[in-house]
Amino acid sequence: MRRGTIQELWSYRELAYFLAWRDVKVRYKQTVLGVLWAAIQPFFTMVIFTMLFGKLAGISTDGIPGPVFYFSALVPWTYFSSTVTNAGTSLLTNRGLLTKIYFPRIILPAAAAISTLVDFLIGSVFLIGFIIYYQVPLGWNLLLWPALVVLLILLAFSVGMLFSALTVKYRDVRYVLPFAIQVLLFATPIIYPVSMIPDRHQWLLALNPLSGLIEAFRHVVAPSQTVHWNFLGFSAAITVAVLVAGMVYFKRTEKAFADIV
Repeated sequence: MRRGTIQELWSYRELAYFLAWRDVKVRYKQTVLGVLWAAIQPFFTMVIFTMLFGKLAGISTDGIPGPVFYFSALVPWTYFSSTVTNAGTSLLTNRGLLTKIYFPRIILPAAAAISTLVDFLIGSVFLIGFIIYYQVPLGWNLLLWPALVVLLILLAFSVGMLFSALTVKYRDVRYVLPFAIQVLLFATPIIYPVSMIPDRHQWLLALNPLSGLIEAFRHVVAPSQTVHWNFLGFSAAITVAVLVAGMVYFKRTEKAFADIV
């Protein structure tokens, strides 16, 4: 079943690209700043975090310049939260397509994951600007970046796909999803470093697959940031588990999507 789903995604990849490009154009249509909004959101969030948690609360950034510490985490976080939100409601927002023509329904959450990559890439360009401004030295760990991006995409797509199927069957899920993402923000080491958590409690943080990813993204742009490879291993294992479980559940329920929506 999993292999068949992957083959369907590949066969209909052009439709996924078309829907993704449609989402990008709709998102920035008739906006003054256009795609710059992709960087404005994490930028102002970074400013607030730097002032509130860095300056006023005095939360450690492990020797990393505050803007680099927060922005390097906010770029992947913004991609994850946007993808899960858009993918989670993709079946409901495209109910007209579901009832008119046949195509693999999994294309819709996949298109959401592709479209938000534009925002991620723009945010990454701004992150490079911060790295240059603060003269943060880079090393060979930069080679980890592509692998981390792939893992991030798979995790966001997997969670979004699972929620999209649940949202069709249980409409309450679309109200729970924004709250769950908000809670996850504070359960992920974005505002604080992992070193702030006592060693005996860090295993709880490792249960969140985003913890290892966010920490690894920081390690890529700031080599002085310690990376816990066991955290990243947990992230990869949980991502694979959610991907398989999401595909199985999605395939079992997709036949009824057109009737329910």
